[in-house]
Amino acid sequence: MANDAPLLKVEELRTTFYTDDGEIPAVDSISFDIHKGEILGVVGESGCGKSVTSLSVMGLVPSPPGKIDGGKILFKEEDLVQVSESRMRDLRGNEIAMIFQEPMTSLNPVFTIGNQLIEAIRIHKKWSKGKAKQRAVEILKQVGLPRAEELLSEYPHQLSGGMRQRVMIAMAMACEPELLIADEPTTALDVTIQAQILALMKKLNEDTNTAVMLITHDLGVVAEVCERIIVMYSGKVVEQGTVKEIFQNPQHPYTKGLIQSVPDMRYKKDKLYSIPGNVPKPGSIKSGCRFAPRCEVALERCTTETPELYKTGNEHCTRCFLYDGTTKEGTKDGRGTVTS
Repeated sequence: MANDAPLLKVEELRTTFYTDDGEIPAVDSISFDIHKGEILGVVGESGCGKSVTSLSVMGLVPSPPGKIDGGKILFKEEDLVQVSESRMRDLRGNEIAMIFQEPMTSLNPVFTIGNQLIEAIRIHKKWSKGKAKQRAVEILKQVGLPRAEELLSEYPHQLSGGMRQRVMIAMAMACEPELLIADEPTTALDVTIQAQILALMKKLNEDTNTAVMLITHDLGVVAEVCERIIVMYSGKVVEQGTVKEIFQNPQHPYTKGLIQSVPDMRYKKDKLYSIPGNVPKPGSIKSGCRFAPRCEVALERCTTETPELYKTGNEHCTRCFLYDGTTKEGTKDGRGTVTS
């Protein structure tokens, strides 16, 4: 897979919101790629820029106040930053689809499920109403919904949360997109429904070879379905690598904090671990590493210099001075620890 051209290649993407309080760089020069058939996890706390990244790829950043003011988003080598709105409308839903966090805000309450699903298929496929209805029933069955034909005449409020989320996945998958962006698709669902939705997305990925960009703050979800992870903090990628590398050998202090804060049933603790401090307001840290104010191993240079993404393994990169090969405190030995 690594030798193939990426399906999506994001290069130095910068998305800024221009507000009365000044410029807010919600996404600040991030780069990553997704290959065909791959599931990539994008992880981080609320406010780190995950959703803005997905909206940037979809061409849905609200403007004003938001604007993509740097970088490239190459989908099958076509730069989506430069294409017209009519071209983006052709791509959205057809070749790139998105599942939003809350299905009730994404489904129109005054139209039936059938109306919304059939219309989406007809717009992109230019099919007859009968053929589109046939496809709608087929895709509702594919996502595990019972009474598929009856559901077409029902309204969103008549369905449970899990059923609505399945309808959203059906709408996203109806035109067989090559890339599916899922923004926190299981957040509002209970644990058993979460597991079903994740299993469904994994199955659709395997059956149709659709690439998935899964945005989440839940490391359990990532461990379950993803192959590679990028960890975001304050608009920047701070670590990226395979699931195995990140979980077995987390390197950035922020990633270590995220993993440490996940409850472990095997060990009894009086208090759960939490990363000290709060996520900084985007744009508030002008120099140095953005995690430095919360970091327990910050060096003096971390407050004045901005670290790059240092390559620490085959696909493993970390934005931390402990891995730049040399620090004022010492040099990194073969095990990734700092020695004087």
